[in-house]
Amino acid sequence: MSQEPCICAPEAAPLPPAQHQAHEPPSTGHVIDRLELARIVFVALAAIAVWFRLWEPWPQASVIGIAGLVIGGWPVAKEAFEGLRERRMTMELSMAIALVAAAAIGELFTALIITLFVLVSEVLEDLTVSRGRRAIRDLLDFLPRAVEVRRAGGITQVDTDQLAAGDAVLVNPGGRIPVDGTVIAGQSFVDQSRITGESMPVEITAGSRVFAGSINQSGALEIHAERVGRDTSFGKIIEAVEQAERSRAPVQRLADRLAGYLVYFAIAAAFLTWFITHDIRSTISVVIVAGACGIAAGTPLAILGAIGRAARLGAIVKGGLYLEQLGHVDTVVLDKTGTLTFGAPEVQKLFPAAGVDALALLDTAAVAESRSEHPLGKTIVAYARAQGRTVAEPERFSYTPGRGIDATVVGDQVLAGNHSLMQEHDIEVPNTPAADEASMVYVARAGRFLGAIAIADRVRSEALDAMTAIHAMNIRTVLLTGDTKAVAKHVAKALGITEVEADLLPDDKRGRVQALVGAGRTVAMVGDGINDAPALMAAHVGVAMGSGTDVARESANVVLLGNDLVKFAETLAVARRTRRIIWANFAGTIAVDVCGMALAAAGLLNPVLAALIHVTSETVFILNSARLIPGSRRMPAVPAAEASARAHAI
Repeated sequence: MSQEPCICAPEAAPLPPAQHQAHEPPSTGHVIDRLELARIVFVALAAIAVWFRLWEPWPQASVIGIAGLVIGGWPVAKEAFEGLRERRMTMELSMAIALVAAAAIGELFTALIITLFVLVSEVLEDLTVSRGRRAIRDLLDFLPRAVEVRRAGGITQVDTDQLAAGDAVLVNPGGRIPVDGTVIAGQSFVDQSRITGESMPVEITAGSRVFAGSINQSGALEIHAERVGRDTSFGKIIEAVEQAERSRAPVQRLADRLAGYLVYFAIAAAFLTWFITHDIRSTISVVIVAGACGIAAGTPLAILGAIGRAARLGAIVKGGLYLEQLGHVDTVVLDKTGTLTFGAPEVQKLFPAAGVDALALLDTAAVAESRSEHPLGKTIVAYARAQGRTVAEPERFSYTPGRGIDATVVGDQVLAGNHSLMQEHDIEVPNTPAADEASMVYVARAGRFLGAIAIADRVRSEALDAMTAIHAMNIRTVLLTGDTKAVAKHVAKALGITEVEADLLPDDKRGRVQALVGAGRTVAMVGDGINDAPALMAAHVGVAMGSGTDVARESANVVLLGNDLVKFAETLAVARRTRRIIWANFAGTIAVDVCGMALAAAGLLNPVLAALIHVTSETVFILNSARLIPGSRRMPAVPAAEASARAHAI
């Protein structure tokens, strides 16, 4: 047993301050210290000495045995006393009672073997929990200590802590990116797997977004720093880990209470066994076989591991409470614009009238819209320029809100707007196939209908996979949007969402979420804009897209760094798996304890076998929780030549 606080205790040791982690060398994990090892070896030798005394008289064996029991049992007794002083019932108290009782009736060898089992199991627990914390630190200990920035016309090397938003940061091939920002110059392949979960390197060019903690594999990059320190994606991970370490989910508090109840139950069962049987060995076995460390230590370990796994996926969960609530979610409410779609309108298709060339339709609309501030007008102009068309200026320009543009182009009246604008000028508009799926801009020139341009917000490519995964978990999905009913229904149909409400204001969205919560649903709301903030706060769990507004991210309990809805679906699956593992530990611990105490009370378990069952079951349940810990993926800097070869191979 280590000198550190017992893993069974409710309080978990916090991580080191986040600001120091980037400067610490990578952790090598928990190493058994010499005192622990010496204690285990001495107790083992003492047990051997006492064992051989059974065949050959050796008075010194008793002295060695008592010394081994005192040295090995001291940590148990110390933690038992601390628990009593804090009015906490711990397994150390029941174990200390059992050791003293075994020694008192002359079962010195039995007491030493039990002590040895406890010491070894404590070391195994420490190693497992250290692996969990090491997996989290593996995410955090990844920023460079010093970086190169372009300042005052020259290149200067500064500490990472001295970076400021607006700096031009230089990252060499094989280097680690220290900021969230936009690439100013350079071309490379960047490994973003630690932030977004993307397994393949992403090609980066000028204008691309990059995240702190990513690895630049090939080519030098110059990056405009937009977020530094705690504001970066890495900073959000640090905050999530710190909050997870500080916060205590309801299921963790339940685990602590259940562990205490099991201790009370074990002691009461021991007294009852003694009262009925007067068999001290059976009584000691009853106390020894009971174990609650599997849930007291396994529960926080599972939560810590799950938050680390979610962070690896690119979802920052801001505490164990929200992870637990995610595991109970049965309804997911989604915003459309910026969440299921990219939030940027695009020209989908040109529908020229009979006898009209498609480029003539596009050119006429672009000229008419060239002075427009309307998003649809800007989209048409940008599309025309992207097609290599020259956009001229109209001689006259007039905009009517809710209708569209009335302009003069080379002496002709040009109209570009909605159906109502065409009706006002007695221009007949034929039915357009995409009218129910997109926003239509109708174009007419000199009284003649030229055609229509369909503009729509493109659905995210991963949205369908995400909705399929969510529906596979039997989770209800609801689409709430301020967009028109026709567009909302088209997007919902494409994604398999059956419940849709459109033309909603922010307060309307919040009201719908509150109604679902009031109906007893456990609701997760996914959004990205300022208008989503009230609904995010009304839900049990608010989920914000990483590209969304600051207000949305601050209002949310979960932030998707990579804007990938599949990662949200995977995080839901992780939360559900965490809940199953925790409750499996609960059920298993209770079953083993009840059966073990019954067998011990009946005289079918001796103290040594009881100790073996205690340690084995405890280890199994802790290892069950450890399955959630993400595997270590240390990625050293890649030499430039090798990185370049890899990039070309990709």
